[in-house]
Amino acid sequence: MNSVFPPCPNHRDWKTLYRAAILEKDNSVIPERVSESEMAVLARGRELSNEGTLEEREALEDALYALRAFRNAWEHTEAA
Repeated sequence: MNSVFPPCPNHRDWKTLYRAAILEKDNSVIPERVSESEMAVLARGRELSNEGTLEEREALEDALYALRAFRNAWEHTEAA
């Protein structure tokens, strides 16, 4: 499978990066995808601050939680 990263990630497109990280099948790029996605989620959260919708802020929190859980599970799987 050819893992092509989206060009110049835009934190407004954090959902695409999130999906790419969660659905990645190439173990050699999972850590990079997750890190890139986390950075986009955090950047979007800083951008929204208190101005964004409650739904998007909650989605960002959920995505960050899921990415961290995914990273943790992946690291434990790779260590085994």
